[in-house]
This record gives sequence, C-alpha cells and structure tokens, in this order.
Amino acid sequence: MSSKFRQYAFAFIFIAVGIFQLVKRDPVEASLYLLAGSAFIFNALAGDLRLVKYKKILVTITWVLMAVVGILFLYVLQFKYL
Repeated sequence: MSSKFRQYAFAFIFIAVGIFQLVKRDPVEASLYLLAGSAFIFNALAGDLRLVKYKKILVTITWVLMAVVGILFLYVLQFKYL
C-alpha cells in the first residue's frame, strides 16, 4: 500500500465518520472528523509532484488544520466526555 493511497484512505474514513456524526446530529464532533479528513487530504496534496509550486501554501493549510483539529479535540474531550 503506497503512502499516498494511505493518506486518502484515512481521509475517506475520517470524512465518512464525520458524515455519520452529522446524521447523528452531533455537529461539533462531525466538524472534528471532517477537519481531520481535510488535513489528511491537504497533506497528501502537498506531497504531489504536480503541485510543487503550491507546496508551501498546502503545507501551511495542513498545519493550520492540524492545529484547529487539536484544539477542537481538546474542546470535545473536555466538555463532552469528561
């Protein structure tokens, strides 16, 4: 299994769980999974050779999404499960 395929597979899984959370009517947890899936997609796009001139922008977007996911995860953990 190639690393590029693995990135998109994880993104698909996270987005599918996010859609499931939307169906369960839990928008905060859905946004957590959808943003995590988006971070995986942008990370995979940053490694694509055809998009090398946009690499800096894609990596910046990836890091911003990862930071937002981390903060949102701590929020969900604190106010939903603790």
